[in-house]
Amino acid sequence: MKELTKSLATIQTKMKAKKSSYNSFGKYYFRKSEDILEAIKPFLLEHKVYVTVSEEMVATDPVPTLLSTATISNGTDAIHATALVGVDLNQKGMQTAQQFGAASTYGKKYALGNLFLIDDTEDADAGNKHGVVDKIKAKSKPDITADQMKKAVEYLEAGGDITAINKKYKMTNVQSNRLVKATIKYQTKDEEISDTTKA
Repeated sequence: MKELTKSLATIQTKMKAKKSSYNSFGKYYFRKSEDILEAIKPFLLEHKVYVTVSEEMVATDPVPTLLSTATISNGTDAIHATALVGVDLNQKGMQTAQQFGAASTYGKKYALGNLFLIDDTEDADAGNKHGVVDKIKAKSKPDITADQMKKAVEYLEAGGDITAINKKYKMTNVQSNRLVKATIKYQTKDEEISDTTKA
């Protein structure tokens, strides 16, 4: 186990997984599980290890819940990391297979991220974030439209980041409160999934 731990620590330190995808709504770059797997490959033969990702259904009520497990092994010992993801069956514009596929991809990415200590925070806009620059940005932001508001609520209820929306649009207090409620709705759903799994 000592050798495997050493190999994992080396990979965690040296591996760089690029963010190859762009979210046009939130205006940030993000990585997919494929980016992480691609970054891992050069280390496998060097350290004589292999990496696998598996998943299983661990709950069906109140929503289907997938447990993704990322494993690194040298054939003798193994180290695991997991991620728990609920499947949003109410996600508009998606068939059931796509809803499960999206949850599966999300879970695999976070399981791999947990295993290799990858920080998946969104890239912030470049530049000064304080004082005059912030005031100029705030004045230049457009008012959010009804259609944009609808999309923003759907984005937050699916686990999106409210910060990205606040950076992009000007909103009234009523609109801001609506977005906060959407965020709370997602967090509550996530907590219910966690409680169900523990039970």
